Amino acid sequence: MDFNNEFKHPPVNTGDWFLTIFIANIPILGLVMLIVWAIDKNGNPNKANWAKAKLLWYAVAFGLGIIILILMGIGAVTGIFNGAFDGFDF
Repeated sequence: MDFNNEFKHPPVNTGDWFLTIFIANIPILGLVMLIVWAIDKNGNPNKANWAKAKLLWYAVAFGLGIIILILMGIGAVTGIFNGAFDGFDF
């Protein structure tokens, strides 16, 4: 185990985390920066792992949002068609 390489990067201090979280919360720039921090090979591995985890949470939230929209769409369509032919006698 190479301990010199393991401790190559100093811990991220509070000011850096404050700025990192601030930038990550800017709508489009934040997403771009999260991708940059996640794939940066020379950056701090703590920040890279945090960016990867945040991107995974975004992917989970996006997937759940799509599922909810699909279910709402199915519910709206079936609700429309359930009452559409009530006045007709087939």
